[in-house]
Amino acid sequence: MDDLIDIRDVVRRTGLTSRALRFYEARGLIAPLRTHTGRRLYGPGELERIAQILALKRAGLSLAQIQRLTAKRPLDLKRLIEAQLEAVASREAELAEAKALLLNVKSRIDRGEPVDAATFCSLIRNGDAVMAEENWKKVTDRYYSEAEKEEWASRMPALPEGFDMQAYNRQWEELAARIEAALPLDPKSAEAGAFYDEWQALLAPFRAVATPAMMAGATNLYNRMDEWQGQQKPPFSMAVWQFIGEVGACRAG
Repeated sequence: MDDLIDIRDVVRRTGLTSRALRFYEARGLIAPLRTHTGRRLYGPGELERIAQILALKRAGLSLAQIQRLTAKRPLDLKRLIEAQLEAVASREAELAEAKALLLNVKSRIDRGEPVDAATFCSLIRNGDAVMAEENWKKVTDRYYSEAEKEEWASRMPALPEGFDMQAYNRQWEELAARIEAALPLDPKSAEAGAFYDEWQALLAPFRAVATPAMMAGATNLYNRMDEWQGQQKPPFSMAVWQFIGEVGACRAG
């Protein structure tokens, strides 16, 4: 019992808050002993587990990913690392965009232009939109012929009247985030099938206006995401895209 310490000592040693430790406990990540009065006691094993959690968080893993990794269940560690590297690359691209936006605003200030908070926010919003549009153009120029781009441009107006593209993009981001949090997942499972059905339902507006050749071109674009995701942030990670492909292959098989 001499090697057991209470939660105050764990807070002092790790820098974590007692609230964080209780949250980890509620998630099943750690399991301290309890005295008859309910006092939490942490032994060497729990301290080592806390150290593992902190190390994995430094690598950018979510608590859900850490929970699966430390539960000692079968896990494709290589795939998990690849997915995390993609997420890091995406964040690097976001930071590069943020730096470019800030430098643009700074240059205006250096020229003596008046920039208040409202103007600053407006410049950032406009800069985000312009930069995203320019980046996507660079990507599509690389993977689509002029004829293919013209075909997309001619068919896009056929989307339903009042179609809200921003809300549609948010739906993709939300679905991708839920899938990412659930990975790794058996592509034959009921949960995987439900995700696949949601994915296909979101694709429905574009399937309604796109030709099979156009859909094949989009599939090729995302199959080669690793070539361009540092240039433009995709709506989902390569891990999510590959997972959807696996589920589709299971359905087809």
